[in-house]
Amino acid sequence: MGKNSKVYICSNCAHQTSSWAGKCPSCGAWSTLQEQLQVTTSGVKSSGKRLETAKISDVVKKETKERLLTEDSQLDVVLGGGLVAGSVVLLAGQPGIGKSTILMQIAHSLANKKNVLYVSGEESSHQVASRASRLGASKHELKLASSTVADDIANTIASGEFDVVIVDSVQTIAANDIASSAGSPSQITNSTQLLTKAAKVSDTTLIIVGHVTKEGSIAGPKLLEHSVDVVLQLEGDRYGGFKVLRSVKNRFGSTNEAAIYEMAEEGLRPVNNPSAALLEERQVTDGSVVCATMEGSRPLLVEIQALVNPTSYGYPKRSASGFNLNRLNLLVAMLERRTKLTLADKDIYVNVVGGIDVNEPAADLAIAMAIASASKGMQLKKNAVVFGELGLSGEVRHVPHIDKRIAEAKKLGFEAAVGPKVRTGKKPVLLTSVSDVRSALNTFLEKE
Repeated sequence: MGKNSKVYICSNCAHQTSSWAGKCPSCGAWSTLQEQLQVTTSGVKSSGKRLETAKISDVVKKETKERLLTEDSQLDVVLGGGLVAGSVVLLAGQPGIGKSTILMQIAHSLANKKNVLYVSGEESSHQVASRASRLGASKHELKLASSTVADDIANTIASGEFDVVIVDSVQTIAANDIASSAGSPSQITNSTQLLTKAAKVSDTTLIIVGHVTKEGSIAGPKLLEHSVDVVLQLEGDRYGGFKVLRSVKNRFGSTNEAAIYEMAEEGLRPVNNPSAALLEERQVTDGSVVCATMEGSRPLLVEIQALVNPTSYGYPKRSASGFNLNRLNLLVAMLERRTKLTLADKDIYVNVVGGIDVNEPAADLAIAMAIASASKGMQLKKNAVVFGELGLSGEVRHVPHIDKRIAEAKKLGFEAAVGPKVRTGKKPVLLTSVSDVRSALNTFLEKE
């Protein structure tokens, strides 16, 4: 790695200067000069040369490197077929969700056939080794290191000695030429650039861990997500329930895939049939509706529970776990306007069982039917699953992957499905189409 220089760039007008000042000499804005590291790996002359071009078909033919496969088939699917040599993967998630655990499992699976280095900036090598021993990863030639210096880590990557390098985490490392502390936007940006450049030059697969803010977004500048090839988000309840690993960005595959895990003594264990596990302890009662949702391209049946009580205060409470609260308020307002339900003086609580977050609009109909069921003390007439998006007029709108949802329901023994009309093709046997939420409530809810 060559010597790196630093400049100060105005965030307002992009003016560059070699020294910091409180006021930009170009546009006159105050406190806009930000420290930026100029990354170089060799002496680059100011005079450029003509680029060498090649046909894309020839480049594709030369690309014969196979992907690195882990022992986790679900993870390989989320990655688009495995890890790509020279790629940079960012893994983010809440504290205690299992980021370091899944990374140690990845390192363990790859250490059998590749040279793997695990660099920890948060823990000592003894702490990492203790986790490796607990997860059964201590018998392989996995190399460990503890460092918070981005320059040292970048030089180690650039040496080409290792095929895979894991850095935990980018918020704890700092470049020597940047005066700000670790975790600041300038340090995150420049440290990531250093590591990424070294990985690309040496064709090393780099996996870095990123922290998240209290709102759930990845901490640091948005440039962090733009500069990497793959962004993975590990979601779920840190104290129990399922963990969902989804791809937010993937230059080598689809972002419609998701892997589902549960925490066990031996680490994060893939769940092959999450629908059966989520519905195992379900009790058929009022306020309980099974929703057929999608996690990426996988159908998933989850139980939606609703509780409706008369409010003891002047302003009724609305609470949602696993579902967007703003969307819940919208559905409650629509139900009161388009049906005969009186909900203005009721406290409404909605829970998605199992720690799963349901974000797709196809859960609207299930949420509405669960609230109506709890409000009137009624149950579904049939052992059915429910799905469909609702508009403000109460109409049930089309959702994708209807066949997959119904196939999953049929596999688990459900007798019917309540959903929107099928646009094209033959209507599935189990599906009962409804046009609006009022007809769905009148047709499928009955007294206990």
